[in-house]
Amino acid sequence: MTKKQKKVRNRILIVLALFVILLICDKTGLFDKTPELVRFVLYLIPYIIIGYDVIRKAAINISHGQVFDENFLMMIATFGAFGIREYSEALAVMLFYQVGELFQSYAVGKSRQSITEMMSIAPEFANIVSDDGQVKEVDPEEVSIGDVLLIRAGEKIPVDAEVVEGDSFIDTAALTGESVPRRVAVGDQVISGCVNGEGVLKVRATKVYEDSTVAKILELVENASNKKSRMENFITRFAKYYTPVVTIGAVLLAVLPPLFGQMAFSDSIRRACVFLIVSCPCALVISVPLGFFGGIGAASKIGVLVKGSNYLEAVSKASTVVFDKTGTLTKGEFKVTSVTPYENAVTADELLKIAAFGEAVSNHPIAKSIVTAYQEKFGEAALKDMLSDANSKELAGHGLVSTYEGKELLLGNAKLMSDEDISFDLAKEVGTAVYVALDKKFIGSIVISDVIKSEAKDAISLMKKVGVKNTVMLTGDRKETALDVASKIGIDTVESELLPADKVAKVEKLLTSEDNDNKLVFVGDGINDAPVLMRADVGIAMGSLGSDAAIEAADIVIMDDDIRKISQIIKIARKTITIVKENIVFALAVKLLILVLGALGIASMWLAVFGDVGVAVLAILNSMRALRLER
Repeated sequence: MTKKQKKVRNRILIVLALFVILLICDKTGLFDKTPELVRFVLYLIPYIIIGYDVIRKAAINISHGQVFDENFLMMIATFGAFGIREYSEALAVMLFYQVGELFQSYAVGKSRQSITEMMSIAPEFANIVSDDGQVKEVDPEEVSIGDVLLIRAGEKIPVDAEVVEGDSFIDTAALTGESVPRRVAVGDQVISGCVNGEGVLKVRATKVYEDSTVAKILELVENASNKKSRMENFITRFAKYYTPVVTIGAVLLAVLPPLFGQMAFSDSIRRACVFLIVSCPCALVISVPLGFFGGIGAASKIGVLVKGSNYLEAVSKASTVVFDKTGTLTKGEFKVTSVTPYENAVTADELLKIAAFGEAVSNHPIAKSIVTAYQEKFGEAALKDMLSDANSKELAGHGLVSTYEGKELLLGNAKLMSDEDISFDLAKEVGTAVYVALDKKFIGSIVISDVIKSEAKDAISLMKKVGVKNTVMLTGDRKETALDVASKIGIDTVESELLPADKVAKVEKLLTSEDNDNKLVFVGDGINDAPVLMRADVGIAMGSLGSDAAIEAADIVIMDDDIRKISQIIKIARKTITIVKENIVFALAVKLLILVLGALGIASMWLAVFGDVGVAVLAILNSMRALRLER
């Protein structure tokens, strides 16, 4: 509990003790001969102790023109009870209203906890290392690109940077939800908001604070509450008209029956007070946004940032999920997947060695993947021995030509082999094929492919289980490669060889086929995905490896790039919507029943207090279930 909550609790306990004493005196007849003014004062003292803040808030709001709120309703209802000399009921209403407010405050605090934890990732300072080795502590916003920073054990990384000295394990749990620390060494990229584990690191800033990961996350979290769902907007509009209407109804209920001789003023005012108390809409006004807040909090616990409750509501209706391929379903890393010698010309190891020799001086991604494969198998030392003899020449759009042991070495695509009149066998494996010829004779082929993410197949399967009807892959890659990836992970529909504009057109076409109850989700990570992310009903970006443009354009960001979390966020969203609907139906049903009973004179003020405070507490506790959703 906070200090403020503890003070309210102490006031409640004091007034509860006084109330019990007064009630015993009242019911046992000890007040029978007591003057009415003394009895009034004895009840007024604990009433002021417990209700002074409610009366003060009501007076302030009235002075600002905000008349119809819960403070006003409670003030008028309890004043009315004092007016008809029902002192014990007036005190009881205010006392138990404050009990409900305390529970409500505590529940709201608990639900905000996960968001507060997310906000705590903000670094308080940065240690800049000057040229003479002196360390100066500055505000993170003062860090410039290129500054060298010292990060001690237990300190937060203030800006996105590259490690230039030291190695350590960094805790990324606050950003990604991943509990296992990640090892970093010289050359590795680190993102702001993570906590350095045990070693001391020196890093070079690659971004200023306002462009760093942590600043963007905090901005997303702070702005999330501004983007309300349709349900929240409905409840806000509902409360705006509902409260004045029931207040006018209470006035008419207090005045009209006595005027027509139907009942005494004391009875009609009692009914009007019951009507006022139960009409307070706080159960809806608080519990509905709190339900969405809980859903956003639950998402943040698993490393998923939702930029607003409207997106949480939209993703709950996800029917079609569209994926970019490279970097989303695949790692975006080219690796050698097959080495196939031609007949008995050479062995597989010799073919790899010859190809690595020729590609050693090239910076092309395909060349680098062949060299990396050779290094992994034979070690870096073996490659260094070859580099001194390497003398390759790039052939634009074809490959390269080199000399190996005095013989001409050709490495390239099928077009290169055809142009050189070399007979060769087409590679059977899917991927980018590099054909190798030595002294004008074909000796084999090496296939390089983008590696499919290990979790991709599980992710698609899990999405189907939570009710996604159609999965689509849009890619600029070749048709054969795209179909191969789709068949391995279970994608329903494939569109290949697309330009960025083509992706938007395909998504537009898919959107026209969706009805109002179904939503289209697009998942991507690259700069070229930004237009599609903005056009889809819900855009989901990869936060760890994704481009800044994609993260900016997306509605939901997966911080650790694990696409299995898409099914989890859909489940969280659907559970949140269910909880919110339960709150709306429960609150309206109970209030309507007690309003009718109050108008008929059947309901007491005690029941009215339950209809207001009790319903609000139950609805809020139900909303808190969203925070405890299974991961």
